Amino acid sequence: MREKKVIYYSDPRNDDFAGNNINTCSVPDDFVYVRKNPAWRAASFVLYYIIAVPLVWAVSKLYLGIRVRNRRALRSVKGGFYLYSNHTRELDVFAADIAVLPRRGYVIANPDAVSIPGLRHIVMMLGALPIPSGIHGMKNFTEAVRYRRAGGDCIVIYPEAHIWPFYTGIRDFPDTSLRYPVRDNAPAVVMTVTYRKRSGLFYFAKKPAMTLTLSEPMYPDASLPAKQAAKELRDRVLAEMKRVSGETVQPEYIRYEYRGAEHQPEERDGQK
Repeated sequence: MREKKVIYYSDPRNDDFAGNNINTCSVPDDFVYVRKNPAWRAASFVLYYIIAVPLVWAVSKLYLGIRVRNRRALRSVKGGFYLYSNHTRELDVFAADIAVLPRRGYVIANPDAVSIPGLRHIVMMLGALPIPSGIHGMKNFTEAVRYRRAGGDCIVIYPEAHIWPFYTGIRDFPDTSLRYPVRDNAPAVVMTVTYRKRSGLFYFAKKPAMTLTLSEPMYPDASLPAKQAAKELRDRVLAEMKRVSGETVQPEYIRYEYRGAEHQPEERDGQK
């Protein structure tokens, strides 16, 4: 039997266990998020729908074992919307793309997404919306997010921000992550990622499979001031994630144990 990996954490909001070791580049204030050049748009369409989607579908079904529950909830959403999900794998973006097809998913990401040399343009064509490094670039970034949603697409947000691989709980996240649907008076849909034991042809796989459960669309309370509306919507989104996660029996592939900063264990074999 495999010895269960244990990860110790001290800060649920800020600890990150992605382990990608990327040298993060800055995203300038004048970063170009939306390119309207016909050649760029054509290349992006082909890369996304003709090349990436079939590959993502194969990876999602065969490697990640993805199943989508309540996909019909998206039928009632007219136009673009915001999708909120817990963040448990680097390949979560594949999961979101599969869940919202045939719409395109644009992912709000940290600058790491466009920091790999030679891949920035490809990542942008596939739907990355990197957060600017400086506050003065936020207007440019916000306009790009609004443009994509207004065009009928899905904006994917991981409010937990940091990756905790195979984590079976739900971490707290700030109200500010819900400012987008409040600002646009747009619907938010929750996608809760849970895990299940492998079965069928892939019963032998060690890593558990993923189940994506979509919620009915949630709309911000327009009668409240913006900050209160964001908090109220955040509470509903968080409660939905906790409900789905709490009602699901999940295999524990990695155990997470809390350790205060003053009680961190010594590093062994390059891992805490």
